[in-house]
Order: sequence, then C-alpha cells, then structure tokens
Amino acid sequence: MLMSNILATAASSTAASSVSLIVWIVVLFVFMYFFMIRPQQKETKKKNEMMASMAVGDTVLTTSGFYGVIIDIQEDTVIVEFGSNKNCRIPMQMAAIAEIEKPDDAQ
Repeated sequence: MLMSNILATAASSTAASSVSLIVWIVVLFVFMYFFMIRPQQKETKKKNEMMASMAVGDTVLTTSGFYGVIIDIQEDTVIVEFGSNKNCRIPMQMAAIAEIEKPDDAQ
C-alpha cells in the first residue's frame, strides 16, 4: 500500500511538471511573437508601403548614407542622381533605399 502511494505521488508530480513545462513553452512562444516576430512584420510592411510610394523626383537616403534624387524607376532598380553638379547617376537596387523624402511642393 505504501509503495502504491509513492508511485501515485511520483506519477502525479511527473504529470504536473510536464504540464508546467508545456505552459512555459507556450509562454516563451507568445513572448517571442510579441517582442520579435510582430515588430519585424510591422517594419517590413512599413518599408513595402514606402517603396510603393516612391516616385521620380523624390529625395532618398541610401543604406550607405548617400542622399540623392530619383531620376528613373524600373522593376527592381532605381537610378539615383548624386552630387551638387548632378552628373553622377548610379543605378541601384530598391532595397538599398533606407528613407524617402517627398519634394516640398508635393506635400
């Protein structure tokens, strides 16, 4: 009888610890979603909206830190004009654009 009580207690503590483990795993996944996955999805959506609103004449900041003006947009590339004398034109991928500023007269 004493042996069956000990086995029953051990079995119930094992079941409780496995339920506790499952709860902690669920809490960990919820934490990861709200603090890692969801903000990344919001940032991706914001960048896609920014790229969709891009137009010729917009001032852009590239990921390398250069400011320029868009002079042509193709499928996945843009031609950006750099410098004060406006004779430096460089084709680059759209992914290399970090920020877009609309001209003042368009606002």
